[in-house]
Amino acid sequence: MNITTLAKRLCLLVPLIITPAAWAVEMMPAPPQLAAKSYVLMDAASGNVLVENNGDQRLPPASLTKLMTAYIATLEIRGGQIGENDPVTVSENAWRTGGSRMFIKVGTQVTVSDLLHGIIIQSGNDASVALSEHIAGSEDAFADMMNKTAADLGMTNSHFMNPTGLPNPEHYSSAHDMAILARAIIRIDPVHYAIYSQKEFLWNGIKQPNRNLLLWRDKTVDGLKTGHTEEAGYCMVSSAVRDGQRLIAVVFGTNSEQARAAETQKLLTYGFRFFETQTFYQKGAELAQAPVWKGATSQVKAGLAGDLTLTMPKGQLKKLAASMTMNPQLVAPIAQGDVIGKVEVKLDDKVVHSADLIALEAVDEGGIFRRVWDSIRLFFYGLFN
Repeated sequence: MNITTLAKRLCLLVPLIITPAAWAVEMMPAPPQLAAKSYVLMDAASGNVLVENNGDQRLPPASLTKLMTAYIATLEIRGGQIGENDPVTVSENAWRTGGSRMFIKVGTQVTVSDLLHGIIIQSGNDASVALSEHIAGSEDAFADMMNKTAADLGMTNSHFMNPTGLPNPEHYSSAHDMAILARAIIRIDPVHYAIYSQKEFLWNGIKQPNRNLLLWRDKTVDGLKTGHTEEAGYCMVSSAVRDGQRLIAVVFGTNSEQARAAETQKLLTYGFRFFETQTFYQKGAELAQAPVWKGATSQVKAGLAGDLTLTMPKGQLKKLAASMTMNPQLVAPIAQGDVIGKVEVKLDDKVVHSADLIALEAVDEGGIFRRVWDSIRLFFYGLFN
């Protein structure tokens, strides 16, 4: 019997040993292919994009636009510029706006809170225009606010011309940008985010249902918004929480109300089944102390400016290893927030994430004796290192 034949027979006798982590990765199927023009699945905690197809393609967002309208309104409320109970006088311009409606009447007064509900739940174009005029004076001025906010959030493939999403050649967004916006809505204002889970809203004697069908089909879904025009097709931004993990799913350009719900459900199911999220370090937590030269103190506390949270295929988080490096020869003065090092997270030998270490406190210059003494020490340190 030759060596090759013996080796083949031994392979039949020796069992294949696969660790649970390796098995999970090996068994992970390809993402679902959706019947949509573009789509993105994002983890809300980490911001990691788990699945995407044409995610940065600029497309008409239809009423998904109202996510930005509502987001700006909540920022204005939080900042004290407007109040939830402030009365808003409905202009003729708002009253005449076509498309989906809250059915507010010209010349009447409606509170900011009621308009916000009408925008989010009923997708009222009239409510969107009324609230935008109340905040900025006109739709055009409000569109400027929308574009400034989009830029601040890093929505690089979005441009807004109105608060409603009614068609305009220069009005566009992307699935990725809408996921970014949804994440901001969820993280910054959880109190108002609760509105997105409401299934219906009654105004002017007319009860209208939330068009997000997943609110009825999946108890883990708690938002966000649907949209539809002939040009855009049927679009949806949804979010769900299972076992403490929140995912955001965005689909653009499906062919029916039923299809956008079904395709979104495919994304969410895939994400929850095959991915997990972990926060390794919290924002502002002290991770290390770095030596400081010529300072009023000899060390500075180091940490992160934001949470270090990663989403990975199930079974891989336990294989990650984190390491920290400090910038050499930190010399005072050091301001709070200065970058003084780096954290790297590796899977095997591959860096999967890196983040700056910052000074969690300021370090002033030391006295003259300390500065002179450290200058001498640095001189010899440089000679021998």
